[in-house]
Amino acid sequence: MRLQILQQMATYKKKGSKVKKTQNSIETNSTTAEVFNTLDETASKSEQFVIKNQKTIFIILGLVVAIILGYLAYQKFVKAPNEKVAADELAYPKAYFEDAMRGTVAVDSLLTLGLNGNDGKYGFIDIASEFSGTKAGNLANYYAGISYLKLKNYKEAIDYLEDFSSEDELLGPTAKGAIGDAFADIDQPKDALDYYLKAANLRDNNFSTPLYLFKAANTAMELEDYGKALDLFNKIKNEYPNANEAKNIDIYIHKAAFASKN
Repeated sequence: MRLQILQQMATYKKKGSKVKKTQNSIETNSTTAEVFNTLDETASKSEQFVIKNQKTIFIILGLVVAIILGYLAYQKFVKAPNEKVAADELAYPKAYFEDAMRGTVAVDSLLTLGLNGNDGKYGFIDIASEFSGTKAGNLANYYAGISYLKLKNYKEAIDYLEDFSSEDELLGPTAKGAIGDAFADIDQPKDALDYYLKAANLRDNNFSTPLYLFKAANTAMELEDYGKALDLFNKIKNEYPNANEAKNIDIYIHKAAFASKN
């Protein structure tokens, strides 16, 4: 009797397990079906959206393609030829500029010819204006700015140098530093200090960085900001010991340290 009861219980458990497995299978199939139904509904809605808005979609795609093709055409047929023409034009005033930088006679006249052009040729001013957006037009801003600085036309120098930008290791800092020089020459030391620091921080190298740190430090001394000057002189000593500006740097450090205590 007891054995029969145990057999019945075992049979009940097996049937219960089978029922449970069947229920799980039904639930799994039901969930899968729901997922596929959801996907079908989403796909259907997407198709309906495309059909409903296909005209707008095609217009947008057409505009995108037109913009890309227009950009490529501009690069090939407009910008590239302009770059070449601008570079050819720049060679003429650049020759005057380089002669002036060599220290030959009539430096002011050479710089003026470079700025304004001669014999029907463009000068830096014209190239910067006519070929704005080209590499040569950008460089023309630099040459014009430096030329005006040498001619002591400081406002024009600042304007043109502000319009110049460069990723070059030395040219970019030199332009910023030249703006600092222009402000220093018109007795605006605060602005000069700002641009010297910009020039020093624009690139990190052993030439322009210590040079403009040194100019910034001396300008800070002029402004009686002796703490800043001391920091800048110490930075030259510690970080750029092989630079020309570091040769007698201890003299400047002692001078700034002494001034800061009084």
